[in-house]
Amino acid sequence: MPETLLGKRPLFTVLFEIVALWIVSDIGYYILVPLIGDYSTHPFKMAVYYLFWVVVTLINFWAFYRHWGTIKINVSTLGVITLACIGIALYFYYLLPLFPALPWVGALPPPSDLLYASSWYFLPKSIEIALQQLLIVAMVLAFHAQEFSVHTIARWSAVLFGGMHVLLALSGSSFIYVLVFTSAATVAGFIFPYLILRIRNGLIYSYMLQWGFYAVIIVAARMLLIS
Repeated sequence: MPETLLGKRPLFTVLFEIVALWIVSDIGYYILVPLIGDYSTHPFKMAVYYLFWVVVTLINFWAFYRHWGTIKINVSTLGVITLACIGIALYFYYLLPLFPALPWVGALPPPSDLLYASSWYFLPKSIEIALQQLLIVAMVLAFHAQEFSVHTIARWSAVLFGGMHVLLALSGSSFIYVLVFTSAATVAGFIFPYLILRIRNGLIYSYMLQWGFYAVIIVAARMLLIS
């Protein structure tokens, strides 16, 4: 990928824009939740909110996505998407109902939204993940345009993606919650560049990896409480 992909924007500027979009969209979320509710109570409103940021990101980094050609539709791609849709349907209709939301004692601190998430939770969450994946792709391609090695990009991605999840501490989340999500994000952040740069249509697998984490963590958290 030629360096001209960055145009007149230095690498630092691109990274600053990515971090700024991430933080501002997060701040907006915490402002909106007291006003309209969270993912499970008002999924459509939250979905529209994240769609707005997806559009902003696409416009801001369109040169990156347009020249890279991140996803090419072919028979194998359609097969992967079909299998993913089947897996999602099985999760919603068979697995998630086995671990319903648990009642919470009012005197205790409020639980994570993962513990009472319904199937509708995944509507805005899926769009939020799409936003994060678009920002990750922009970051990976910005480093790649500067001819960084994939391993170096992976290390930067792990630091930045994992570091952004440390901000969960500012939302009042427990230490264990922040530790689990930050650790998982650091590992995933290291994997993402290899998927995006080394595997055809790797963005699909990168997206599925992040989406799958939330699907697993919801069930795991409820299993632990039940036991």
